Amino acid sequence: MFGYRVPAPDQAMLISGGRRGLSGAPFRVVTGHGTFVLPVFRKTRFLTLAMCEAEVAETCVTRQGIALTVRAVIAFKVGNDTESIVNAGQRFLSDQDQMSVLTGRIFAGHLRSIIGSMTVEEIVTERQKLATEVLDTSKAEMAKIGLIVDSLQIQSIDDGDTGYIAAMSAPHRAAIQRQAQIAQAQAAQAAAEAEQQSAREQAEYARQTAVVKAQYSAEVDRAQAEAAQAGPLAQAHAQQEVLAAQTELAQRAAELRQQQLVAEIVKPAEAEAARIRVVALAEAERMKIQAEAAASHGRVALDRMLIDQLPQIVKEAAGGLAGANVNVLNGTDGLGEIAAGLVSQGMTILDSVRQGLGAQQGRADRNGERVEIEPGQPGA
Repeated sequence: MFGYRVPAPDQAMLISGGRRGLSGAPFRVVTGHGTFVLPVFRKTRFLTLAMCEAEVAETCVTRQGIALTVRAVIAFKVGNDTESIVNAGQRFLSDQDQMSVLTGRIFAGHLRSIIGSMTVEEIVTERQKLATEVLDTSKAEMAKIGLIVDSLQIQSIDDGDTGYIAAMSAPHRAAIQRQAQIAQAQAAQAAAEAEQQSAREQAEYARQTAVVKAQYSAEVDRAQAEAAQAGPLAQAHAQQEVLAAQTELAQRAAELRQQQLVAEIVKPAEAEAARIRVVALAEAERMKIQAEAAASHGRVALDRMLIDQLPQIVKEAAGGLAGANVNVLNGTDGLGEIAAGLVSQGMTILDSVRQGLGAQQGRADRNGERVEIEPGQPGA
């Protein structure tokens, strides 16, 4: 709209030609909104409220008399309040670049003043303290011209060719270099140890790998050998079992044959031998009885008859023994016991016959009769 003016967000609009501003200022201040301005009768100018920058490179002398070149950067702007805008507008509206020039000069002076009361060591080691003191001392002066400082940064401190700062830092550099060399040596040693350890581990791994491969190879060879021998071993075991079975069968057959031979040959022969011995013993007993009868001249006919019958008795007993399946447990002694038993049995029979005949003869004598028993009769 014609005559309506609006300032930018970072500007202050100064209107002159009308009523005065605050505190008798020759212009009115408008910020943040627009207003009608009568052409020809009013004049409008704009003052920047944006951030500005000033650089300072000043040679200062310390309390020790050592010259230092200090470089600093100041960030400042016009204050947002009306008083600061009026103060800045009255001073810098026609040439706003002069704000940076004047600010640099102001801070250069304060830097010289403050650095002159400090030592090089304090300036180098306490840069923030230096910046704070400069800001505090320049704040009131900057407010008079409508400016406020946001920050002050000390960029560099140089002693030129004097070498004071370098000498001051020499022990620290030497210590740092020494520590760096020590650290480098330690790092080299650690690297060498790590390399040696790695070499040892690689060698150990190679050895273990070789051992495992050898073990695997041995197991494979052993398995192949066992597989190759499995067939012949199985066949040999089978043949061995067959031979063992055949041997056992042959032993059982031999034992059975031996038992058959004993039953068929040995036992009959032993029985026959026993029978012969019994007959011989009976014959000898008969001859003995005959001899005793001839010597005693008594009961000759009766003794002779009994003696004649004894071989027949023993023969019958021996005949029965020959046809029997006799198990001889004691060998020759067993046969002798059998023969002795037969003879004893024959003698017992002989004594019984003697007693019977004696009784018959006694009864005949009592009755006046004589009884004669011929051989071959019952009871003989």
